[in-house]
Amino acid sequence: MLIVQKYGGTSVGSIERIMAVAKRVAEAKKQGNDVVVIVSAMSGETDKLIGLASRISRDPEGREMDLLLSSGERTSAALTAMAIHELGFPAMSFTGRQAGIITNSLHTEAKIEKITGGLAIKALKKGVIPVIAGFQGITETSEVTTLGRGGSDLTAVAVAAALGADLCEIYTDVDGVYTTDPDIVPEAKKLGKISYDEMLELASLGAKVLQTRSVEFAKKYGVPVVVRSSFNNNPGTLVVKEDKDMEKVVVSGVAYDKNQAKITVVAVPDKPGVAAKLFDAIAGANIVVDIIVQNISSDGKATDISFTVAKADSGKALRITEDIVRELGAEEVKMREDIAKVSVIGVGMRTHSGVAAKMFGTLAKHNINIMMISTSEIKVSCIIDSKYTELAVRVLHDAFGLGEKRGKSGRKKGG
Repeated sequence: MLIVQKYGGTSVGSIERIMAVAKRVAEAKKQGNDVVVIVSAMSGETDKLIGLASRISRDPEGREMDLLLSSGERTSAALTAMAIHELGFPAMSFTGRQAGIITNSLHTEAKIEKITGGLAIKALKKGVIPVIAGFQGITETSEVTTLGRGGSDLTAVAVAAALGADLCEIYTDVDGVYTTDPDIVPEAKKLGKISYDEMLELASLGAKVLQTRSVEFAKKYGVPVVVRSSFNNNPGTLVVKEDKDMEKVVVSGVAYDKNQAKITVVAVPDKPGVAAKLFDAIAGANIVVDIIVQNISSDGKATDISFTVAKADSGKALRITEDIVRELGAEEVKMREDIAKVSVIGVGMRTHSGVAAKMFGTLAKHNINIMMISTSEIKVSCIIDSKYTELAVRVLHDAFGLGEKRGKSGRKKGG
């Protein structure tokens, strides 16, 4: 069995943790498996490097940032390979380039185009455990690139797909995917398995267990993924293709995201091409727009357009919008950053009605106003005032019966 194991920053955050990772890898090898290891930078290392760069330049070149940040994963890869070797198992560390991870040329947010396998495949054939630096790749012209935040997840899934691995294990500081954030809802339940589509929605809607692009890649190539903790041996959550049992569960989880900003263009001339001009300009700046709401004007003269973007892009999006608005002749532009998005997700929504009504009713019952609404086949999202985020998550989680059942003593039943 070929297993790809990815270890996040907290899992390799110290020499002691790296030794613990090496023992886990060695155990998998002892069981007769071939193992490929992907590692992130040690926890805090990437932020440290970004801090050093910011002391030199307010806006450093993407090329230089990629070369700088890629060093974090290279360090942890070499140390992990040393640790595995000390336990009596041959191991070799590889950079993204040596592993044949070819990307496009978009610095700091590169997309993987192909993986040749490179030296890692040769190492496997010799019985050597490859330890690959995650988060990084190389262009066809030999420029170092990085894959964006959480990019080591993408490295692991992509390598698993390229090598035809039987399983991709993502080791992190949580022991699986929960129905919601356990820090907000202590009764949140760990899911035994979840579909690619549900995990994709959870990841894109604020859950930080897996990087969104890694889930997309896993779905595209049918890579079975397990999310597990590197701090214990508890069973994790299996992310796989949807099955009939999953459809019986109407709602699988509640997600939230406070990293949101809402921009409203007031009194835009109501004529063809206005929205296209605005959103073309925003797209041209590589800013992803999430929810869009346009109010239909009653007089046919002017309308309001509201949309949300990630808070990190809000300043740039606001400046672009203000420039366009002057051309379009709108009255003004407003922005709010004190908002949050709460969402309910479940593949069972495809075959069950009433989810949206229940969500809206639950929020109304607790006097939580809804500013914007977005839906898909398997999710309903609402934009609300950020101060009500935790309350909204708790009441929705309870309304859809997602928590662990507890006895009179307050302990979880069965445990």
